[in-house]
Amino acid sequence: MSCYIRLLLPCFLLLAWSFIGMAQLTLDVTSIPANTPADDVIYVAGNFNGWQPGEPAYALTDDGDGTWSITFTPPVGTVEFKFTRGSWSTGEGNASGGFQPNHTVAYTGASITESLPILSWEGEGGTGSATAGPGVEVLEPDFFIPQLERERTIRVYTPPGYADGEDHYRVMYLHDGQNCFDLATSFAGEWEIDETLDALHAEGDPGCIVVAIDNGGEHRFDEYNPYLHPVYGGGEGDAYVDFLVETLKPWVDEHYRTLPGREHTGIAGSSMGGLISQYAAFREPGVFSRVGVFSPAYWTADPIFGFITGAEHPDPMRVYTVVGELEGPAYVGDVVEMDAAMTASGLGTDEYLTTVHADGEHSEWYWAREFPDAYQWLWAGTADVDSPIPATGNFSLAFSSDSQQVRIIPAPGFDPVEVARMELLDVDGRMVFRAEGWTDRMPVSGYMPGLRIVRIVMADGRMLSKGLVHP
Repeated sequence: MSCYIRLLLPCFLLLAWSFIGMAQLTLDVTSIPANTPADDVIYVAGNFNGWQPGEPAYALTDDGDGTWSITFTPPVGTVEFKFTRGSWSTGEGNASGGFQPNHTVAYTGASITESLPILSWEGEGGTGSATAGPGVEVLEPDFFIPQLERERTIRVYTPPGYADGEDHYRVMYLHDGQNCFDLATSFAGEWEIDETLDALHAEGDPGCIVVAIDNGGEHRFDEYNPYLHPVYGGGEGDAYVDFLVETLKPWVDEHYRTLPGREHTGIAGSSMGGLISQYAAFREPGVFSRVGVFSPAYWTADPIFGFITGAEHPDPMRVYTVVGELEGPAYVGDVVEMDAAMTASGLGTDEYLTTVHADGEHSEWYWAREFPDAYQWLWAGTADVDSPIPATGNFSLAFSSDSQQVRIIPAPGFDPVEVARMELLDVDGRMVFRAEGWTDRMPVSGYMPGLRIVRIVMADGRMLSKGLVHP
C-alpha cells in the first residue's frame, strides 16, 4: 500500500501544481485612450504589490489588437487595483478625465478573467478648442512657489469693465486652474467660470476676480493634501497653503484692484481641490471667509475631520458643499460626517450649506453646473455695514445691516434731480419697492434674502441699474 502511495504522490503533486498554475487572475484591458503615447507601458498596481505604480512584474502585455492583458496570482480575497503608465501622475481616470476610484474584484483562488476599458488618463489636457474669454489672462512667466521650489501657471479672470474702471473687487482662489476657464487646457472639461461670472455680472452681480492656480501634475496629490496617505502620498498641503497666503495673495493684492479683507476673499475647488480649500479656510480664517467644497476627497485625509472639529474661527464663515449620489456612498457619507464636524467646531447652521444631488458625478460638468449657485450663496451679504459695494457707472450701493436698508450713493457728476423714479426688484424681476423721484435709501427688511436690483429711471427714459445681495 505504501508503495502504491509513493507511486501516486508525484501525480498528485503534478495535479496540484497544475491547478495552482491555472488558478490565476487575468485582467483584459479592452481599450485604451486615444491619446496614450505609443511607447508607454501600461502597468497595474494594487493591494497585491504594495500599490507600486510602475513595477516591471506587473506590466501588461500589448496583445497587438488594441487590447492589453496581464495574468498573475494575487492573494485570495478582495483585489483592488488601478492602471497606470508607470506613476501615479499618469494613472487612469474616469469617463470625463477625473478621478477613477479603485477597481475591485473578488478573487476566490479559482481562475477568473476581468475585462474592462481604460477610459482616460487622469490629468491629461487638451480636450477641445480654446474657450477662455477676453477677461482671462495667463501670467507670464510661470509663478515661482518658494515654499515648494516649483513653478506654476496662474490664470486670472477680471470682470467686465475692469480694464477701464477704478473699482476694487472680491477675489476667489481656485485650484486645478487648467479646468477653470479653457477647454483647450482642461484635463477633464472646464467649469466655464468666466462665462458664468460674466453672465452674473450682466444681471447685477458686482463682479469678482478669480485667481486660478494650475495643479502641479505629479505633485497634485501631494500639494492638495496636508496629510500623508499610505498609498498616494501627500503631506505638502501646509506648504501649498503657505504659498497662497504668504506669496500669491499679497502679490495679487498689489497688482490687481482687490478688496483684500477676509470678508471679500474666498477659496474653492473640487475633489482634492475641495479638500485643500476647506483646510486652507479653516487653517487661515483671518484670510478666507468663503469656501466652496465640491465633491471633497476626504477619504484621502482622515485627520481632516478632527482638524475641523478643533479649528477656531472667531469670525463668521460660509461653507458651501456639494456632492453627488453617483459618486458613491463613501463620498456622501464623508460629507455628512464633515457636517457634524463643522457643527462640533461651533459653526452655525447658517454658516454652511450642504447639498446632495441624485445625478451628481465626480466630474467637471457637475461642478460647472453647481458653481453659480455656490458662488451666489457664498457671497450673499458680503458688504460691510454702510460700506459701498464698488460699482461702475452713475451710482454705487451700500447695505446697512442695522437699518436693513440699501443706500444709493450718487457718483460725482450724477444729478439726482434728473431721476423720475426709483425701483427695487427681486431676483425674479418683481418690484418690491418704488419711489417717485430721488431717494437715497430703500428698505429690504421683510423680504427673503437674495439678489436685489436697484433700478433708476431717468427723466429722459434712460434706465440705470445695479445689483446687491441682501443677506
